[in-house]
Amino acid sequence: MLPTLTSRAGRALAFSALVTLFLVWYTASDNYYSGTATSSTFHAGNGYNKSHPIDALMNTAETDLDEILSTESHDIATAAERYRARRGRHPPPGFAEWFEFAKDKNALVIEEFFDQIYHDLTPYWALQPKELRRQARSIPTRVVIRNNTAILKTDEPRNWMDSWHDLVSKLEDYLPDLDMPINVMDETRLVVPWETVNEYIQKELRDRIMPSQSNVISEYMSLNEWDQEDLEAYDPGFTIPPEGGYWQMAKVGCPPGSPARNNTLPMIDFGTPPWEFDNFERISYHGYVGNFTLAKDPCVRPEMQVLHGTFLEPVSVSTSHKLLPLFGGSKLPMNNEILLPPAMYWAQNEHYSGGENEHGGAWDAKINKAVWRGAATGGRAREPNWTGFQRHRFMSMMNATSVQQAEQNNSHGINFRLPNYADYKLNGDGFVTELLEQHTDTGFNHLVCTPYNEADPTCPYLDPYFEIAAGMPMKKMYNYKYLPDLDGNSFSGRYRGFMLSTSLPIKATIYNEWHDSRLIPWVHFVPMDTTYIDFYGIMAYFLGGRDEVARKIALAGKAWGEKVLRREDMEIYTYRLLLEYARICDDRREFLGYTGDIVGP
Repeated sequence: MLPTLTSRAGRALAFSALVTLFLVWYTASDNYYSGTATSSTFHAGNGYNKSHPIDALMNTAETDLDEILSTESHDIATAAERYRARRGRHPPPGFAEWFEFAKDKNALVIEEFFDQIYHDLTPYWALQPKELRRQARSIPTRVVIRNNTAILKTDEPRNWMDSWHDLVSKLEDYLPDLDMPINVMDETRLVVPWETVNEYIQKELRDRIMPSQSNVISEYMSLNEWDQEDLEAYDPGFTIPPEGGYWQMAKVGCPPGSPARNNTLPMIDFGTPPWEFDNFERISYHGYVGNFTLAKDPCVRPEMQVLHGTFLEPVSVSTSHKLLPLFGGSKLPMNNEILLPPAMYWAQNEHYSGGENEHGGAWDAKINKAVWRGAATGGRAREPNWTGFQRHRFMSMMNATSVQQAEQNNSHGINFRLPNYADYKLNGDGFVTELLEQHTDTGFNHLVCTPYNEADPTCPYLDPYFEIAAGMPMKKMYNYKYLPDLDGNSFSGRYRGFMLSTSLPIKATIYNEWHDSRLIPWVHFVPMDTTYIDFYGIMAYFLGGRDEVARKIALAGKAWGEKVLRREDMEIYTYRLLLEYARICDDRREFLGYTGDIVGP
């Protein structure tokens, strides 16, 4: 049987208790599934004769979608009431204008869509507003709002800062005064110890009030006079990793008792590749991702320290263990940045989108293959450690010759382990190699050798294993049915483009983004584990007579993305985020609120 958990309504109540049960942040049940498996016959060498685990996952995911749609707010009174029920406060000043802004843009106003904002901002209530403003002013890369004008502050020209400034500028007429510091690195920068964040959240809960209507203040403070104060600069304490690398810095953000805090893998000899894949098998649903939140969380997946470039050797690290306001486009589950829509999603760059109007043609006209092109990024992959990097692992697992050799070597390749074919009901005798030869088109277009020599692009330790493939623009990728999407140095900037295409995204990541609570795995996209051990089973499922199922998810994801991932939706999310952030930084924040919907005392 599938694990039985609460409905979305029940989980909404659980989220409101988040501040007292902080562990929920790391074991959230958003994507655990309950339900009855549907009946379907699996072909193409698979031994399922009645139902398949993916059928059950899809069935319950569709129920989740129905539940979330039932909570849409169609008027300001309902939206404000649902806000108070979920957040335990009055909505911020400007909430009515925000609601009208959203409705004018034909947005789905569903309170759950904004959970990430409160996940990110809640700990900041424990810090004094004046201190938050001082901290924010100390970061050289920021967007400043004064008198309804967005001003870009930066230490040097930065393309992504220009994009974020453009996004905020679209909203400047609606926003109060604020300072919005932004992380311009690929890698995330804040890891506050779990105990500290939990203490802050407990303080927010103790101090939280719902003032009476007569005591509510509906206007934010001006920062013009405060700007004249001579304040000592704040030192964020950014530092590089100590002995043990970034993993030692990052795991302090995990809860006590979590696998990451309790388990440190022995020193890894990358000459003997790490086979730390068993943990996924334990947390999966019959070998497939049943809880995407859990599957991508390094706090419960300590094996990621040797299976992902972020922890092996990131390109750059400048991390603080202090809590200070810092916005960014992605973060690990143990990081503390405040998530924004990524600049590359807003910038309309064809490299990351394929073109805003390029989404691919009809499903039946597409090539029946999975396609992937990209650089061998993920961090500084060197000769001693490259076998632990995620993109290198995926490319090796897509090579039919490497897989054939692994089949003859106790299922081990130089940097990957094959799944137990019996667990996935996959026939032996060359079935997987045939699948790869006929239904995949993958390759590195750049090996990114470390150290890099521009005059000699060869890479002696990678050349024996990988050939350079011709690049492929995203709009050409849309000619293929299946689009695996992998982490690079941080999150993948292609994901929104893939979601809006007529192809099927197969997503693997350990990073969180602003839109995560808007997308339902197995309805809008196919989740894949970062070990990629489930990829062959996923492809065999769809290729085994379930082409119409793949088409259904691909087009459902596209249609949903056109409702919740539009540029307008990025504006709506950022608008609301900045109203909430400005309130936290206001000296009268406990009494700031919107009560225009309340009639009577």
